[in-house]
Amino acid sequence: MSEPATYMRSGAVGKIVMNDGKANVMSLRMLSALHAAFDRAEADQVVALLTGRGGCFSAGFDLKVFAQGSARDIHALLRSGAELAHRVLSFPAPVLTACTGHAYPMGAFLMLSADLRLGADGPFRIGMNEVAIGIPVPGFAIEVARQRLTPAYFNRATTTGEMFSPSEAVVAGFLDRVIPVADLAAAADVAAEQLAKLNRAAHYATKLRARAPALAAIRAAIESELTLENAQRTVARRSAG
Repeated sequence: MSEPATYMRSGAVGKIVMNDGKANVMSLRMLSALHAAFDRAEADQVVALLTGRGGCFSAGFDLKVFAQGSARDIHALLRSGAELAHRVLSFPAPVLTACTGHAYPMGAFLMLSADLRLGADGPFRIGMNEVAIGIPVPGFAIEVARQRLTPAYFNRATTTGEMFSPSEAVVAGFLDRVIPVADLAAAADVAAEQLAKLNRAAHYATKLRARAPALAAIRAAIESELTLENAQRTVARRSAG
């Protein structure tokens, strides 16, 4: 069985491609593959370019785990996703995302954590739809969104579960630029090469200074909320019906 996320280095850029053949659901297997890919990008000291298969960046967390999984599985899934968002937000090299289509949480959280976000133009939906499907937005995700979304859209995205078109996602703060679908891959390659020209030490130091409050808030949310005990309570409520 092929890996759901692959890594390939080309010069100063490491391209990470999510492609599980379906909707790029953030399963434990996908998250493990993504962490491994970012391990390689960090070891290679390259710009990380994260993208997905055509029409879908990611459909977000694997909802089957929340509906049917054990407390340990729920805990592991949330913790792995939260740690990946924190890692991308504080990655020692520039991170670029090229959103190839729909982006639901956890995919949207990764875009909100990247340094530069490009998105394909098209009939795609981007956002945080947790409350629309009966899941409270995790605290770490709220802090990831808070540091990037405009105030009005932050409230709309988190409390109403509204999803946005790529053009409105730019206004909201999920994306920086929208590119025609046919041109997205080439535009992402060019943008990644430009990011590779940054002074790496200055970029990293500035990133940590600018994002210190958000990183601290995300870490606090991870440690206080994403515990096995809380996952066990989730399973107990699910069982009670």
